[in-house]
Amino acid sequence: MDASNYRRVPVGVVAPRDAEDVAAALAVCAGAGVPVVPRGGGTSIAGQATGVGVVLDLTRHMNALVSVDPAARTAVVQPGLVLDRLRDAVRPYGLTFGPDPSTHARCTLGGMIGNNACGAHSVAWGTTADNVTELAVAAYGGTAHRIGTGWTGAPDGLRELVTAHLGLLRTGMRPVGMPPVGKAPAFSRRISGYGGLDALLPEHGVQLARAFCGSEGTLGVVTEAVVRLVEAPPAPVLAVLGYADESAAADAAAGLLPYGPLTVEGMAEDLVGDRGSAGSGAPALPRGRAWLFVEMPDEGGARALLRAADPLDVTVVTDPAAQRALWRIREDAAGTATRMPDGRMAWPGWEDCAVPPARLGAYLREFRALLAAHGLRGSPYGHFGEGCVHVRIDFDLVSAAGVARFRAFSGELADLVVAHGGSLSGEHGDGQARAELLPKMYGAEVVRLFGAYKDVWDPAGGMNPGMLVRPARLDENLRFAVLPATSFAGEVARCVGVAKCRTTEPGGTGVMCPSYRVTGEERHSTRGRARLLHEMLAGEIVTDGWRSAEVAEALDLCLGCKGCRSDCPVGVDMAAYKAEFLHRHWAGRIRPLSHYTLGGLPAWLRLISRLRAAGAVNAAARLLPVTVPGLAPERALPELARRPFTRGTGRRPGEGGGGAADGSPPGRGTAPGPGLTPAPGPAPVPGAVPGAGPAPVPGAGSGPGPGPGSGPGPAPAPGPGPAPVGSGPVPGAGPGPGPAPGAGPAPGPVPVPGPAVTLWPDTFTEYLAPEAGHAALRVLRAAGLDVSVPRGGRVCCGLTYVSTGRLDRARRVLRRTLDTVGEVPGPVTVLEPSCAAALRTDLPALLPDDPRAARLAAAVRTFAETLEEYAPDWRPPRLDRAVVGQTHCHQHAVLGDGPDRRLRERAGLVGGLSGGCCGLAGNFGFEPGHHEVSVACAEEQLLPSLRAAPQDAVIQADGFSCRTQIAQLGGVRARHLAELLAEGL
Repeated sequence: MDASNYRRVPVGVVAPRDAEDVAAALAVCAGAGVPVVPRGGGTSIAGQATGVGVVLDLTRHMNALVSVDPAARTAVVQPGLVLDRLRDAVRPYGLTFGPDPSTHARCTLGGMIGNNACGAHSVAWGTTADNVTELAVAAYGGTAHRIGTGWTGAPDGLRELVTAHLGLLRTGMRPVGMPPVGKAPAFSRRISGYGGLDALLPEHGVQLARAFCGSEGTLGVVTEAVVRLVEAPPAPVLAVLGYADESAAADAAAGLLPYGPLTVEGMAEDLVGDRGSAGSGAPALPRGRAWLFVEMPDEGGARALLRAADPLDVTVVTDPAAQRALWRIREDAAGTATRMPDGRMAWPGWEDCAVPPARLGAYLREFRALLAAHGLRGSPYGHFGEGCVHVRIDFDLVSAAGVARFRAFSGELADLVVAHGGSLSGEHGDGQARAELLPKMYGAEVVRLFGAYKDVWDPAGGMNPGMLVRPARLDENLRFAVLPATSFAGEVARCVGVAKCRTTEPGGTGVMCPSYRVTGEERHSTRGRARLLHEMLAGEIVTDGWRSAEVAEALDLCLGCKGCRSDCPVGVDMAAYKAEFLHRHWAGRIRPLSHYTLGGLPAWLRLISRLRAAGAVNAAARLLPVTVPGLAPERALPELARRPFTRGTGRRPGEGGGGAADGSPPGRGTAPGPGLTPAPGPAPVPGAVPGAGPAPVPGAGSGPGPGPGSGPGPAPAPGPGPAPVGSGPVPGAGPGPGPAPGAGPAPGPVPVPGPAVTLWPDTFTEYLAPEAGHAALRVLRAAGLDVSVPRGGRVCCGLTYVSTGRLDRARRVLRRTLDTVGEVPGPVTVLEPSCAAALRTDLPALLPDDPRAARLAAAVRTFAETLEEYAPDWRPPRLDRAVVGQTHCHQHAVLGDGPDRRLRERAGLVGGLSGGCCGLAGNFGFEPGHHEVSVACAEEQLLPSLRAAPQDAVIQADGFSCRTQIAQLGGVRARHLAELLAEGL
C-alpha cells in the first residue's frame, strides 16, 4: 500500500545499496519474469507505489546527496534522498529546489521524478521535469542508460518511434478539450499519461530526461539524477487574501499571476476550520470564507499585488515563524481533508486534477454540483494559481453500491475536467486511479503511442505493470475490500499513508514518530504499524491474527507516546491500537514479566506503602546488585517516597473550611523545606462573590440547572472513602520540624475560600514525587483556590494497565476510581500529564456506558489550566530565569501546553522546553530490550538542550518519566512547574 485507496501484495522487498545492486535485482527479476516496482517515500496517492512483484525500497541506502555545485546551481542526488535534506544542504548557498510538494519532509527525489511532482512554488519554478537535467536509469533486465538532452543513452527504437509520430506528438498531446495552439490559455499542469512525451520533438531539443519524468516507475529505475537549483528569495512575504467563497477565490487567482507570485494556494473554510482562528497557534486568517495564500519575493512585491487585488480582507505576514505556522495548515491538508466535519472519512482518487487557471472558478462550481448530484462531499484546495485542485471525497469504498458510485462519479468527473481543457492528473500521476480514463483526455491514438513508448523502454513489460499503460480498472485492488466490518478495522483504515510519521529530522514541538527516527525502518513508523495491523485483519499474509509475532515485534518499539494522535493529520492513535493488540495477543496466556511488574506498578507501590517498606526497598535497590525481573538491567529504580503525598492532615472533597496554603489545618503552618518560604493563607480571588462556588465544568452534573458546586445551595455529599491530606516532609529528609515555637491561630478572620478544586493524587505524585503535590497545594491555595484531595492509593487512571494491554484490569481499576471519588465539585487538577491524558481520553473510551466517566474526563485540568481558568487574576511569582526541559509527549498529544507556556511567560521563565519524546515513555524505557532506543530518543532534542542550557537555568519536566530520564541520563534534577512556582512564593 501507499497513500492511495489501493493494495497490491508484493512477493518481497529489496533495499539496494547502489546502482549495481539495482541492476542485479532487475536482472534477476527479469530472468524470473517477476515485476519490479521502484518506491521512494510511498506517498503516491494513485496506487503507483504498490506492486505485485519485487518492490525496490530506495530510501534505506540510496539516499545520498552526492554533490552540490553552487556556481552551476545543480546538485547530484540519489533517488532515496528526502527533499528537505536537499533543501537544507543548499540553503547556505541561498539556493533551493523549486518543486516542493506538501510532503517535502518525507517525499524523495526519485518519487518526485516518477510522478513529476510540483508543489506550491511550481507557479514560479515549474514542475520536477522542468528542474531535471540528467538521469541515470536502469531498465528491466539491468541495462544502464544515462539520459539528458539529445539521443545519447536512449533505448533502441525510441528515435524511430518519435520520427514516425511527429505529427501526433505535435497536435495530439494537448488535452481533448484544450483549444488549438495559439488560442489556448497558459497551462503547465499536463501531467497525466506520459505527458512529457512531446519533449522528444526536435524543436523542443529532444529532452530525454524531461520525457522520462512522470513515468511512474513504468520505464525503468532512476539510480541518480542531476537537478537544477533556483535562488531562494531571502525575505519572502506571505499575503493571505480573504474572499467571500471558494469560487470567488478561484476566479481571482489567475489575475494575480502577472505580478510574479511564488505561490497562489487556495483553501476554503470547510478545510481550515478553527485552525485559522486566533489562538490556534497561527496568525488569524483575514475576514472571509475562502483564502488565497500568495507568497511574494519581497514586501514591495506583496504591496504591489495588494493594490491590484480586490479581496474582502488581507493579512500580510513577514515573520518567518508566523509564515511557517500558516503553511502548516496547508501542508497538513492532505490528511485533515480526510475527515468530514461529522467524522466520516474521505478518500483520495481525485486528488489533483487540473484545469487552466482562468477556468478554475467555473470548474469548481460545476465540480461542487457534480458532488451534490452523487450525494458526495469533499473540500477542494490546492494550487489555484495553476488550476490544480486537491480534494478528498467521502466515497463508500466498501459496499458494492458505493464502489459502483465511485466508478460512475470518476467517469463523469473525467468528462468535466476534459471539457474544461484540463488534465486528469496535475502533479501526482495517474497510477491505477485514473489511467483507465486516459482515452477520455488524449484519445485512443495517443494512448496507443503511450503503449509503444513503454514497450521501447520495457519490452518485457516488467516495470510496474498495470500503471499508465494497459492499466487495471480504477475499482480493482481497493484496500478496504479485505478488511472485516469492525470498529478496530475502521480505526486501522484511518491511516491514509501520507507518511508524516516518516519525517526524519528532529526539532520543533512535534513528537511523531520517535521510533522511526531512531531505526529508520518503515515497520517502526506509525504508517508501517497501521499497515501491519491492516494485513493482520485481512488475514492473507499475516495468518495468525492477534497472535501474530510479526505485528507484536513491530509494536514492541512503539513508545506509546501518543504523538501520532495529534501530529498525524488523520489522528491515528497507535498507542491505543497497541493496547488493544496486547490485550488480545496475550488473552488467556502468561504475559511478559514487565506487564506484571511495570503494568502493575500502582498495586505494588500501594502494597509497599501499606507495609511502610519504602525505606527498605530503597536500601535494597541501592545496595543489592539484583536485577528486578521484567525490568531493563541498565536502569536504576527510582527512589520511593518514604511518606506518600496524602498521608497527612488536610481536607477531603466536599468538606468545608479553608486550610493553610501548605495543606495544614487552619491556623497552623509548617516550617519551610529547603529553599521554600512559608506561604500566606489563601486570598479571595479578585472579583469573586463570597460564598459562590466554582465555575461550571463542561460535562459536569446532569440534567438542566446548575451542576455540583455551580452555585448556591447545599454542598454535595462527600464521595466514599476520601482521606485527609497534608503537606508531609520531602521524601528521604526524615521527619519534618513541628510548628514554630509560639505558633498559634492565624491572626484575623479566615479568608473565604475560592473555587473548589480537587487535586488528583496520581500514582507518581502519591508514591514517587510527593514534593510536586505539596508544591501544587501551596500554589493553588496561594492563588485563592479551595483545594481538596481524594484518598491516596484508591484512585488511579489505569495508565500502566492500558499501556501493557491489560484492559479488563484497567476497567476494574477505573470503576473503583469512579466509586471512590463520587461526583467532584469542580475541576480535577492532575499534575502528572500522562495520568491527565489517560483520564481525559482512555477513561471514557474504556467505560463508554458509565456517565460518570465522561463527567470526570470533562473535569480534568492540568496544573496550568487550573490556574488560567479558575484563578485568572492571580499573578505568579517572578522567577526571571532561563528554563529548559521536556514537554511530556502525552501533554503535547492530548492536553496541549498553551496554558503552561503562558504561565511560564508570566513567571519570567524564558525559553522553551524540548519537543519530541524523552524516550523513557512510562514503562517503555524500563522494559528489557528498549534501553538503546530510549537513549537515542533522548539524544534527539532533550539531552542536547540540557548540555547547551545556561548554568543558572532551571529544568522543568512535569512528567515523572521525563524527570527520571533527565536524572538518569542527564545527571541533573528536573522539577514540576508547581515546584518552581512554589519556591518563588
